[in-house]
Amino acid sequence: MIKAGLAVTGSFCTFGAVLAAVDDLTAHGFDLTPVFSFNVSSMDTRFFKAADFENLIRQKTGKTPIKTIPEAEPIGTSKGLELMLVAPCTGNTLAKIAHGITDTPVTMAVKAQLRNDRPVVLSISSNDALGANAKNLGLLLNTRNVYFVPFSQDAPEKKHNSLIADTSRIREACLAALEGRQLQPVLL
Repeated sequence: MIKAGLAVTGSFCTFGAVLAAVDDLTAHGFDLTPVFSFNVSSMDTRFFKAADFENLIRQKTGKTPIKTIPEAEPIGTSKGLELMLVAPCTGNTLAKIAHGITDTPVTMAVKAQLRNDRPVVLSISSNDALGANAKNLGLLLNTRNVYFVPFSQDAPEKKHNSLIADTSRIREACLAALEGRQLQPVLL
């Protein structure tokens, strides 16, 4: 059994793929502790209502999501998580992680893992990853204990700066991170 955190941020259009990844992870022995950003906890969108998404995650993981910074702070010590997966990881969250900003339950959970020298896996979903956020992506690609689910451009003809992770490779990326290596190729 692999104890892992599942930190969910607000790329709402990717939630269906994240739910499929949760099914895959739990089917392969991952014990997931969900952590929600403030937006995931509170925003109803055309993709999911916040309460409905929370119920789905609770059903799939058997756990109530962590939704506050104080609840997320002890993750690195008391929960004993082997890794933290951020899926999806928005550009906003990517920037905060790159610059050490800890103002959401997700960024606190990531900080808690990193300060305890444990791996963090980012499943990027950002419309500006190759624009204003490219510098943050570059910083994190070169940060110890930070790993990425392999990613590619998302509709490059229409969204030139957008990147999206191949969520079908989340489990594979997590297993590689637990071995201390980046799944290759990272850029698809």
